[in-house]
Amino acid sequence: MRKKQNYAVIGLGRFGYSVAVTLLEMGQNVIAIDRDPEVLERISHEGADVFIVNSISRASLTECGLSDCDAVVIGIGKDIEGSILAALNAKEIGVKRVICKANSDDHAKILEKIGAEIVFPEIDIAKRIAHAVTSSMTEDILPLSDDFSIIQIRVPSIFDGKTVAETGIRQKYGLNLIAVVHEGKASGVITPSTVLHSSDSIYLSGANSGINSLQKDI
Repeated sequence: MRKKQNYAVIGLGRFGYSVAVTLLEMGQNVIAIDRDPEVLERISHEGADVFIVNSISRASLTECGLSDCDAVVIGIGKDIEGSILAALNAKEIGVKRVICKANSDDHAKILEKIGAEIVFPEIDIAKRIAHAVTSSMTEDILPLSDDFSIIQIRVPSIFDGKTVAETGIRQKYGLNLIAVVHEGKASGVITPSTVLHSSDSIYLSGANSGINSLQKDI
């Protein structure tokens, strides 16, 4: 059985609260930190250890137990100074992974200099929606950078009954086929002779330019 890990979520807006609840559902230990006692009471019923912190400092975060955390997620929204202070103090405490919600490019640049990982939740969701609405075959997309993503699509009719080698996915589009979902079961064991079916879903990774070319063809 996988050992439980310890996580802290600072700032329980919609983003932070969703992260905390998901981690709890995955069976992880979660420290929830916010200045709002009502939201902390709600997340405490889900199983989180909660701390009211009105002023973010190294001392206050240490008292919350951040030094024992495998990762810290900072979901502070409009308070950019608070977000930066939380990231800086978490890194100084010794947390190896600090993941921050960023509100702007300038905000992200400062957080990156501190050593934090950056997420733009609204932009990522917007990209997913854009890809979904422009192609009926697209089921999901995970942007990993500005020019590289993982995409989930239903196998298009032009690939039905063909082997992976026959589709030319790698040669024509520069995409790697990393998983196939067949009859509800996912497999990452894929060879050039693996046959694809229109009822399957496939996961592809590669440059967004290749993904866009594939979407236009299907």
